[in-house]
Amino acid sequence: MGEKSKSRGCFGWFIALIVLAAVILAVVYMVKSKMNKSDDNDDDEAGPVPGPPGAIDKKYADALKLALQFFDIQKSGKLVNNTIPWRGDSGLKDGSEANLDLSKGLYDAGDHIKFGFPMAFTATVLSWSILEYADQMDAVNLLDPAKDSLKWTTDYFIKAHPSDNVLYIQVGDPEVDHPCWERPETMKGKRPVIKIDADTPGTEVAAETAAAMASASLVFKDSDPQYSATLLKHARQLFEFADSKRGLYSVNVPEVQKFYNSTGYGDELLWAASWLYHATEEKTYLDYVSKHGNEFARFGNPTWFSWDDKLAGTQVLLSRLLFFKKDLSGSKALASYRGTAKAVMCGLLPKSPTATTSRSNSGLVLVSDWNPLQQSVSAAFLASLFSDYMLTSRIHKISCNGKIFKATELRDFAKSQADYILGKNSMGMSFVVGYGDKYPEFIHHRGASIPADATTGCLDGFKYFNSTKPNPNIAYGALVGGPYLNETFSDSRENVRQNEPTTYNNALLVGLLSSLVTTSSALQSLK
Repeated sequence: MGEKSKSRGCFGWFIALIVLAAVILAVVYMVKSKMNKSDDNDDDEAGPVPGPPGAIDKKYADALKLALQFFDIQKSGKLVNNTIPWRGDSGLKDGSEANLDLSKGLYDAGDHIKFGFPMAFTATVLSWSILEYADQMDAVNLLDPAKDSLKWTTDYFIKAHPSDNVLYIQVGDPEVDHPCWERPETMKGKRPVIKIDADTPGTEVAAETAAAMASASLVFKDSDPQYSATLLKHARQLFEFADSKRGLYSVNVPEVQKFYNSTGYGDELLWAASWLYHATEEKTYLDYVSKHGNEFARFGNPTWFSWDDKLAGTQVLLSRLLFFKKDLSGSKALASYRGTAKAVMCGLLPKSPTATTSRSNSGLVLVSDWNPLQQSVSAAFLASLFSDYMLTSRIHKISCNGKIFKATELRDFAKSQADYILGKNSMGMSFVVGYGDKYPEFIHHRGASIPADATTGCLDGFKYFNSTKPNPNIAYGALVGGPYLNETFSDSRENVRQNEPTTYNNALLVGLLSSLVTTSSALQSLK
């Protein structure tokens, strides 16, 4: 009797162990299954949830203040509340040959040309940065300077668009400007203007300017409703002009081919329509990106975000709708945009199966030998945005060909690019002028290289270009072109490829630094 009871007891424990093992296996299977699900359906709340701006990171705050200051250095026109001691009024008669006041706006780079195409991209990116990270900027008292630089630029675009199908896209002639080395305050060369119109269309620049106006209308919607409405009116007109009078701007305006040659206008049309939808929530603009996606969006093919190619930015911007607007969750067209945006993100994550090989040994994303840091900073800006979209939506992971990554790893990537740019590299050099102990001192920039009290003509200013002394004026905040793939850099005024700053690079830098300036932030509706 005792033996039988003991046998039954052992058998019972054996059955219990089998049941327990089955339960454990089921739990493991469920966990693994959940981990392998698409991040689109992941509502896991175990990860971090952003809230109001967290603690300020002084490193990024200091760099952001400098980056915004560069826009003051690049301003044309009659300067108001000028804080740059070596800058003064310039370009006051710009536009006069067309009976327009085109004195405002931004000089493009180290020269004195106002190129409308990259300037509009600068304004759009600056608007996007403010819309997403106004709370971050405000936490470090930099929101007003950002909005001021944006308005200085959009004031110019309003004047440059005097009628529905006319847009002035350039002030100054590079063939006259570039052979001279002089300060903008003393330039005496002719300042001709170039326009597009119904007979000479330029879809790219018209659409990009529409995007700039639409996004800026959201920035000023609460603080200046009348100005916002004016911007939106111009944005609608410019988009209609761009779409109805299609033509390659760099074909119809061959003068721009040497400088800002466009590779196509489909990306700008999608980009502009996307911003107009965000600004108006009118279905017609959403229908536009849905209808023309297969034609222009290159679904499934990640691209690099730049002044010439807006596709990656468009895909990330439209992804925002699926993250924050549940009523659009069934849109197959938006899903295609978001899917390609995720492919862009997977290409940036260093350990992803689809990681791009276009990066240095230190992990800096580098694509071109001309203005190399543009893709580094644009990729980092988009990665930080996408990470914040995910975390604000309580989505904490992304799947790249079956391998799972945390949303925070995208932010880590963005920080790695920012830190490299700010001096964490083998050269120990910051590529933002004025930041850190070592930064470029011989940047290719006319105003910075000539003493403020010097009187020069077109040619005698070259004695300063050829000087072996550092620039007498520090162009604080200027992001230069940056290092080559082998992580070498030459600090020389002659080195245009690596050592010339641009306003559009700085706009991207402002966006990136604004996303990192505090330890956390929850993104909100753009409306």
